[in-house]
Amino acid sequence: MSFSPIANAYAGTAAGGGSDSGLIMIVYILVFGAIIYFMMIRPQMKKTKEQRQLMASLSKGDEVVTLGGLAGRVMQMGDEYLHIEVAEGVTVKVQKAAVTLLLPKGTLKKL
Repeated sequence: MSFSPIANAYAGTAAGGGSDSGLIMIVYILVFGAIIYFMMIRPQMKKTKEQRQLMASLSKGDEVVTLGGLAGRVMQMGDEYLHIEVAEGVTVKVQKAAVTLLLPKGTLKKL
């Protein structure tokens, strides 16, 4: 008597039960694929789309927060970089992609 999974697989196909197990495996693969899509891929795509919209909607004078936690007002904009005023007379150059949050107007009272 053999306890090998390969021998059991051959024995199952020889007995005529292979077509049902193949169909079940396809169903399992489709179900797991749908779970991965709805729990991992779709939310990430949604987050990426929101980030692109945020970067496109930025304008001079907006109050933003960066990935590093810097909060400030957009003073100058380029194609890939922003100049953010974090204190009076202190500007920092950051990538547009580093902006994570657009604050409501007036959140930063006086820099």
